[in-house]
Amino acid sequence: MGIHVMQNLSARGERVQMVNRSGKAPTTLPAGVSEIAADVANLESAHNAANGATHIYNCVNAPYDKWDTLMQPLFANILAAATKTNAKLIVGDNLYMYGDTNGAVIHEDLPEKASTKKGKIRAQISAQMLAAHRAGTARVGIVRGADFIGPFVTNAVMGERAIAPAIQGKAAQLVGNPDLPHTNTFIGDMAKAMVLVGERDDALGQVWFAPNDTALTQRQIINRVFTEVGHKPRYTIATKLILQGLGIFMPPVREVVEMLYQFEKPFVVDSSKFERAFGVKGTPMDEVVRQTVAWYKHNL
Repeated sequence: MGIHVMQNLSARGERVQMVNRSGKAPTTLPAGVSEIAADVANLESAHNAANGATHIYNCVNAPYDKWDTLMQPLFANILAAATKTNAKLIVGDNLYMYGDTNGAVIHEDLPEKASTKKGKIRAQISAQMLAAHRAGTARVGIVRGADFIGPFVTNAVMGERAIAPAIQGKAAQLVGNPDLPHTNTFIGDMAKAMVLVGERDDALGQVWFAPNDTALTQRQIINRVFTEVGHKPRYTIATKLILQGLGIFMPPVREVVEMLYQFEKPFVVDSSKFERAFGVKGTPMDEVVRQTVAWYKHNL
């Protein structure tokens, strides 16, 4: 997400500083973009990284099995850094806080009723961010996306376990029920939405869903991938039982199980609020697949 935000800002002529623990971005950086090493789990390090910033784009995540110890301090330190520098803070978020909607369409005004551990963590973080904005101590906007797909997206359902095997003519791994509609957010649209929200003061203090194309099933998307690369479609399905078995030995996979409701019922997102306000629609899935396959072929 951070790479796509950087590319979007750079294309607008903005001066951008990339921050991660190594200080090395996993791609060639364009002119006007710098990189520094900082561990924002440390408050002083977060303050130093944010020094002089007008906008901070929080694209941080933590390993699934470390959420309960890392997510709160990471986001709190970034919020503190934004408060100290008076920078606008644009937070990249997901949809876990809404919980299991039993197939109902998800929109920004739904109550946040998550019963999962990770959903509750996301809800708490989001509430803290918006409370800081309401209190006038920070300027915060939140952009939420569904499951990501696109260049640089590897750790996702439509990531390296599905796309890479398809390119090689092997069986793609899908999850849950592959024939239910499931909104996937193009990572480029997520980044664009974060930048656009950061440009408008009237967009702050709100939650926005990044624009999405029509929800397709996992099978429909991966079939497009197989068609793009010229291979016959082949799949395996990771069911709940399989994931539970793998989770015995792989803690991050164990954490997937509580979120499996997203793939056992329709998971459709309504992004019309953003589309009306900003006049931007989601990238068509055929174009998303084309860009994703091209990136995977180059980086496989």
